[in-house]
Amino acid sequence: MLDNNLKTLSARIDSLTELSLRLMAENKKLRTQESALLTERDELQRKNELAKARVEAIILRLKALEAQE
Repeated sequence: MLDNNLKTLSARIDSLTELSLRLMAENKKLRTQESALLTERDELQRKNELAKARVEAIILRLKALEAQE
């Protein structure tokens, strides 16, 4: 009976060890994805600000042209 309990415990430990390794690998992958997404977000925000500035400049030029007429 004791031998059976030890085998069960050993199998459970092996299972938990395997789960822990899988979760660590998944966590690492998710952190890498998060980092890439944050970098992409920052780049998109920068591009958005540039586009916004261009549009605002165009609007100002159009208003200036309109005022000349």
